[in-house]
Amino acid sequence: MTYRLLDSDHSRDVFAYFGLAVYSSQALEQQLVNLLMLMKLSEGKIPSEEDFTELYQRKLSSSLGQLVQEIQHHFPFSEEETIQLKKLWKQRNYIVHDYFKERIQETFSPGGRSRMIRELKSFTEQSQKLEKKLQGYSKELYRTLGLDTDSGGKV
Repeated sequence: MTYRLLDSDHSRDVFAYFGLAVYSSQALEQQLVNLLMLMKLSEGKIPSEEDFTELYQRKLSSSLGQLVQEIQHHFPFSEEETIQLKKLWKQRNYIVHDYFKERIQETFSPGGRSRMIRELKSFTEQSQKLEKKLQGYSKELYRTLGLDTDSGGKV
C-alpha cells in the first residue's frame, strides 16, 4: 500500500517540486557566486587570472549561508532584498535538511501533498525571482567592467 501511494502521480509531483526547489536554490547560489566575483573584480581585488580561477572554485564550494554573509559586505542590497535573501536561505536549509523528516506524514494524504506542492512552488518562484534580479545586477556589473560582448570583451 505505501509503495503504491508513493508511486502515484501526485506523490511524484511532490518529489518533482522538491527537486525544482533544490535546483532553484542552487541557481541562486551560483548567481551569488557570479555577483560576488564581479564585485571583487570591480574592486580590483583579484590580481591574476589564476587567482580569479582559484577564488571562483573556492566560492563554488561555499554554502549559501557563507555566500549570503559575504555578499552583504560587497553589494548594496536594499533592506527588502536582504530580508528576502536571508528568508530564502533559511527556507532552503529547511527544505534540504529537514523537509521530509518533518513533513513525512503529509506525503500520505492528498491534502498534505497538495500543501507541500504549493509550499515548494512558492519557494521556487521566490528563489527564481531573486535569482533573476541578481542576474540583472551581474549583467550591469559585467557591462560596467567592459566585459560584455558589445565591447569585444575588452576591459
